[in-house]
Amino acid sequence: MIGVFGGSGFYRFLDDVTEVPVATPYGPPSAPVRVGTIEGADVAFMPRHGDEHTLPPHRINYRANIWAMKEVGVDRIVGPSACGSLKPELEPGTFVICDQFVDRTAARESTFYDGPQTTHVSAADPYCPDLRGVLAEAAREEGIPVLEGGTVVVIEGPRFSTRAESRWYKESGFDVINMTQYPECWLAREIELCYANISLVTDYDVGLQDRPDVPPVSADTAFGVFRENLDRLRALLFRAVPKIGPQPDDICATALDSAIVHH
Repeated sequence: MIGVFGGSGFYRFLDDVTEVPVATPYGPPSAPVRVGTIEGADVAFMPRHGDEHTLPPHRINYRANIWAMKEVGVDRIVGPSACGSLKPELEPGTFVICDQFVDRTAARESTFYDGPQTTHVSAADPYCPDLRGVLAEAAREEGIPVLEGGTVVVIEGPRFSTRAESRWYKESGFDVINMTQYPECWLAREIELCYANISLVTDYDVGLQDRPDVPPVSADTAFGVFRENLDRLRALLFRAVPKIGPQPDDICATALDSAIVHH
């Protein structure tokens, strides 16, 4: 089964939807999991911000969300998200299928391994390369401008960056900026699920424009662009999901093999 995190408008497009409430050891997830099908492929969907978009990025219970997905039988997850661009060539409307993240969050529960068993999972390549390839190919087939590979810097939120912070991220060579990728993507790896991200560029981040005459990014404009692109995102998912094979014996599936410290 394929898991999808996304906006609450999405699950209405699944066929034969069943709502599955899941209790987790980490408390309630953002919403019940909706299980349905796309072109015959089983899909579990959850709106990461809750059904009414009431959970800001720093208040999402990421551990409960990932745990709930695994509980209903998901082993591969696609996580679409809105993001800001840190490069002039990554225009609003571009999709970036990330291969790296940089974590700048400060106050999130971001591991399943709080002891007593000490576990250090490698984060060298945190996204699933196989899923990334499938999604990028589907984007190209749909004629969607796509960057296969890219670094997302994840900030705590809910505020947007200052111009100085944004300039720093741009000068560091990062591609896009977002508030939800960490620890969502990371927690999937910790329990050996595949995870790929589709970052949909909604705006240029302030440090990129850095001109007083250009209005800085606002939630209004970002969400407006995201809404305009929902049809393309849906088309990409409907093309990609039926092509996603079973979980291969890859870096995601074997993440714990060398991670557990034996006393």
